[in-house]
Amino acid sequence: MNLNSQAQTPKFLDIVRRAIGDDWVHTADGTVSRYGETTLPGPNNPPPAVVYPGSVDEVVAIVNAANETGTQLFPISNGNNISQGSRAPVGANQIVVDLGRRMNRILDFNEEMGIATVEPGVSYQQMHDELVRRGDRFMVDVTSGPPAGSVLGNALDKGAGYTPYADHFAMTCGMEIVLGNGQRLRTGDGALETARNWHMSKYSYGPYLDGLFVQSNYGIVTQAGFWLMPKPPAIRSFAFTFDNDDDLGDIVAAIRPLRMSGFVPTMMRLCNDLWLLASETSHPSYVSGRSITDDERKDLQRAHNLGSWTVSGAFYGASDAQIAPMVERVRSHFASLGRGRYISHEEAMESPTLASAVAAYAGVPSVHEMKQLAWRPGGGMASFTPGVPMDRDLVLQSSRKSREILRSHGLEYLKMYVCGPRFARGLHHLLWNRTVEAEDRAADQAYKALAAAYTDLGLQVGRSPIRYQDFHMSLLGDATRKTCEAIKDVLDPRGIIAPGRYGIGRAATA
Repeated sequence: MNLNSQAQTPKFLDIVRRAIGDDWVHTADGTVSRYGETTLPGPNNPPPAVVYPGSVDEVVAIVNAANETGTQLFPISNGNNISQGSRAPVGANQIVVDLGRRMNRILDFNEEMGIATVEPGVSYQQMHDELVRRGDRFMVDVTSGPPAGSVLGNALDKGAGYTPYADHFAMTCGMEIVLGNGQRLRTGDGALETARNWHMSKYSYGPYLDGLFVQSNYGIVTQAGFWLMPKPPAIRSFAFTFDNDDDLGDIVAAIRPLRMSGFVPTMMRLCNDLWLLASETSHPSYVSGRSITDDERKDLQRAHNLGSWTVSGAFYGASDAQIAPMVERVRSHFASLGRGRYISHEEAMESPTLASAVAAYAGVPSVHEMKQLAWRPGGGMASFTPGVPMDRDLVLQSSRKSREILRSHGLEYLKMYVCGPRFARGLHHLLWNRTVEAEDRAADQAYKALAAAYTDLGLQVGRSPIRYQDFHMSLLGDATRKTCEAIKDVLDPRGIIAPGRYGIGRAATA
């Protein structure tokens, strides 16, 4: 693979200016500095330039110019992947291709089938607003991240939400991609000139190619179809809060049959105290290098009337009256544990941190959980996202290990499990002061210690910040890595699309 030559950057930019216009090639210090910012441990990584294509033809022109000059590109959608790397490239001297600035259109909306065809810049807020404008008949599954985040970008990073449509990649159908070799590809039935089922049928003739472009760097996805959930007339939430840290295992065991049977249609959010409360308040006695004490945690719990763990979910139906018996059944189910306090829908709506969960179940984007960034000064945030089986003992064991590791590095334990029938996405948010070198170093060490501990338990992450993607790929073994590299060599032979992203290909170093 031909690695990026910094000396080729001016030639590349000249070609791109002629192709897309000088207004859409930015090299100003202020611009590249902003694009290099992250919330992760370590230094920022400003790119040499940022380019803004406005169409798939312009993306092809940029990719062809990169192949001609051996220039590495780093495509982004909206660059709102906070805690994972934001807009910053994974390697040195990679040109950021910001798709979201100009390619932000809902290209088609099939109201009969509930399908939206979107470009990379379409955000959750934009999609929500458009669905409301069209009569509020459908809803999009949202994340806990910024409302400005990209619907397509999140799906390509295996993001997920909370409704029955929680698996965002599973809700895509049919993509358009510009491969690293400059070829344009439409997956599934989109390969047929007269296609009518491009965004209707996921499994068309031949191999299923869409998955190649999820958490990879083989091409640039320029549009995709998304299936939307019909919006129910009524949505009612339920929640239960439990006092003790070690209640976790029994809560997970109680959730599992509700999800395996499909009785509760939503994913169930199981959040610890600080995951919820860090969005409501700041560290009560911040001193660099010292984590919050258990007594301080208990004071916060009492002040906000929440326990150590709070679980929530929602039901959908024709009316509140129709939903009421289902809520009572789940209330009786959790009451059998002999502990825990029920939180009604009305009470949840009075609590900002629980109301944001209700909004997510209703497909309404919210910025609320991003307020965790203010828990400590300095703006440090990294996500560690191991998946865990819905097993009482393993969840409790891994949770205790996480708490121990983070405390030993002077950090707080913030955790949310997003619980499905057999598997829970486990989201840790590491929060620290990036302006203090010792804290920044501790955050890096804590992430690596967590990764090592979960690897020992046989558990791997679902997503990774850019700083650690190569490390996580290395854990998967030679066969996986060699296969990914072989595909890279075919679809992107000169290695120009984000080498190093997800641990595939070799990024240039400064």
